[in-house]
Amino acid sequence: MQTAKVKAKDMVSSAKERLKEGSAKAQGKTGEATAATHGEKEMAKEEARAKKDQANADKHQEKAEHRADAAAGRHGTTHVPLTGTGAAAPGTAVDPAYPSTGAAGTYPASGKYI
Repeated sequence: MQTAKVKAKDMVSSAKERLKEGSAKAQGKTGEATAATHGEKEMAKEEARAKKDQANADKHQEKAEHRADAAAGRHGTTHVPLTGTGAAAPGTAVDPAYPSTGAAGTYPASGKYI
């Protein structure tokens, strides 16, 4: 469910970015059409390019926020092992049938270390 929410938010961010890019392109064309000199036309092109780049950066920032929000929603649900490390816990009793199982690294029958 969480990934569907993230995808929907990402689609909204992409749609916003396309709208901002479209308006930047239109403003750039208008600026170029009304410019009297070559320098003004170049400035209008650069402004349009900067607005498009800013819209793209905003989209990526929003997507990163969506991922962070989704990760924060899952925080605390990590895997918790049901058993210990496999060695006998300190303070636990040793089985009298297998006395060496309490010490990690020895074979039960021989008493030799690994």
